Amino acid sequence: MPMSRPPYPPEFRRQMVELVRAGRTPEELAEEFEPTAQSIRNWVVQADRDAGRRADGVTSAEKDELARLRREVRQLREEREILKKEAVFFARETDRPK
Repeated sequence: MPMSRPPYPPEFRRQMVELVRAGRTPEELAEEFEPTAQSIRNWVVQADRDAGRRADGVTSAEKDELARLRREVRQLREEREILKKEAVFFARETDRPK
């Protein structure tokens, strides 16, 4: 399994996108810098989505919101499960003869 590396900083990604828009190819940049040509192409596409030039996917802000909402839903489901278990426990406790 290949080792993963930390994500590239946003400023580095922006610079790569600017270089592509200035006329350099992703292949040239991949030879000169570390990311793959496909990664650079993906960054350009995402930058176009964020700028409103493309409508074939979600923007970075939408991705962030979706991730936040998914975390919130997961937390609420966990809390609901805890409350269900507590309700069952307390129902048993109140049904016991004293």
